[in-house]
Amino acid sequence: MVTRWSKVLLTAAIALFATLVAFGNLTDYGTNFEFVQHVMRMDTLFPETTIRYRRVEAPLLHHAAYLLIIVLEAATAVLCWVGAWKMLQARHAPALAFNLSKRAALAGLTLGFLVWQVGFMSIGGEWFGMWQSSQWNGVPSAFRFLVTIGLVLIYVAQRDGEPGESA
Repeated sequence: MVTRWSKVLLTAAIALFATLVAFGNLTDYGTNFEFVQHVMRMDTLFPETTIRYRRVEAPLLHHAAYLLIIVLEAATAVLCWVGAWKMLQARHAPALAFNLSKRAALAGLTLGFLVWQVGFMSIGGEWFGMWQSSQWNGVPSAFRFLVTIGLVLIYVAQRDGEPGESA
């Protein structure tokens, strides 16, 4: 039973995190939009870099990318909240039912992992060279987030036995 509670609480913790990130991006739109804009403009990279041909200058595309990020963060939060709730409801259920109750949580955790790994590490970090910027480098933060989410994803994905079975 402790393992099931643990999976519920860790999923809820990721849900809270994604909720706060999405909320912060909405309520402090200008500051966080500036981050996305600088990354996509590639205007703070090493002076000698040769990858600036990848830059995106169109403000409409900056807003579209930022809104997509917010939507994906919010979807991560919703899926994780729903998943935590469903697991909480199934915490006393047989193993099969509890394992099936994880579907939304697994979807949310997977989406969150992809947001920070693909969106921030791969696209922002590598394609737009964010790692080269001393001011707008979000790679270390994204890495912390995706590792945390990834560890919770691996843990929650582990099959659970019947209630009362020792782990």
